[in-house]
Amino acid sequence: MSTDLHPSIVALVSLAANVAANHPGQGLCQIERLKDYGVSREQIDTVIEIARHIRDETAQKLDAKFDAAYAGHFPQAADRLAAIAAAESGACCTPTPSGKPCC
Repeated sequence: MSTDLHPSIVALVSLAANVAANHPGQGLCQIERLKDYGVSREQIDTVIEIARHIRDETAQKLDAKFDAAYAGHFPQAADRLAAIAAAESGACCTPTPSGKPCC
């Protein structure tokens, strides 16, 4: 039994990783490959949406963690930071804005 992934799956994973990691190339090199493999635009859009959601969620959680640590040094700044910081969700993964699950 082969454990190799189909090239379309590899291309989707690569695209998602590039988008989520804010890679300068953004995975654009994968788009033509995906089209050649017959992957639909809707499927590609879903992968991009999920990758961006994970990237954005990660940034929000990192910002909230930083703000909490920073507020520990300047307790009077906590209210001001709370107004600009994104609320950290206790959930492991939340759905994308269009309701697609990311885990």
